[in-house]
Amino acid sequence: MEKKYIFNISDCEENKRIDLYLYEQNILGSRSSIQNLIKKNQVLVNDKTEKNSYKVKKEDKITVILSEEDSLIIKPENIPLDTIYEDNDILVINKPKNMLTHPTSKEITGTLVNALLYKYGYEGLSDINGMMRPGIVHRLDRNTSGLLLIAKNNTSHEFLTKQIKEKTAVRKYLAVVKGNFNEQEGVIDFPIGRSIKNPEKMDVIEDGKPSITKYRVIETFKGFTYVEFTLLTGRTHQIRVHTSHINHPIVNDSLYNKEKFKVKTTEQVLQAYKLQFTALKNDDIINLEIHPDEDIEKVLRYLRSLI
Repeated sequence: MEKKYIFNISDCEENKRIDLYLYEQNILGSRSSIQNLIKKNQVLVNDKTEKNSYKVKKEDKITVILSEEDSLIIKPENIPLDTIYEDNDILVINKPKNMLTHPTSKEITGTLVNALLYKYGYEGLSDINGMMRPGIVHRLDRNTSGLLLIAKNNTSHEFLTKQIKEKTAVRKYLAVVKGNFNEQEGVIDFPIGRSIKNPEKMDVIEDGKPSITKYRVIETFKGFTYVEFTLLTGRTHQIRVHTSHINHPIVNDSLYNKEKFKVKTTEQVLQAYKLQFTALKNDDIINLEIHPDEDIEKVLRYLRSLI
């Protein structure tokens, strides 16, 4: 349900930029998030859209329209963070399984963002992606564990986003999938979009967004393979969709693989385990790698016991 805020300009408030005026009302978040609302035509002046540079006039009626998601209040929560790297601009967190990266309209507690807000507050995180996703540069699915980049300010957010877009940042994953590959290395290149049959799923579709995943076989078992994947694009569920499409779905992925594995895990056996990026202040190359998580180790122990 939408929420509306209406403001009427008085004499003493004339000639202020509209984004500054709304920021000073102290109920709509940061100035950047307000500027985003204006760009998305969610701010009307006398029922018409205006630019951020518009200067308010006496008796202007300003209407701010917030979507259900925009109007949610995200509360800080004292949830422990597994911090792998931190400097003045950038943070890397090892996100556990069974945790959303950021709140949704249906779920606003227990997420990584709730934990980040407790430690850093809105002022200590970028706000380019709005009040629901402070600091979030990219995301991991709820049951995909691993390394996640967090921006502490808008400059570092734009810096990291550029690295991901230009593919100078490297994101590698580990997974156990069904079946065996004919080649030890390869590229999966199929466009991905929202599934027509099931809106909760993504799918390979003709008019989807370009999506490219590289793979490298680490270890082969009878009927299963331990694989390293490298993202060259970052679509929702990309690795899960691509592996399913080529008939090598990830073990215990209930959304894309209906076959149950003999070893129970939290969910899909997939982990973001390696990250490489450039630091903002000194251009140092940061290389981070974590050990396979408990679900991967458990599945590998079982498969190796069969050899």
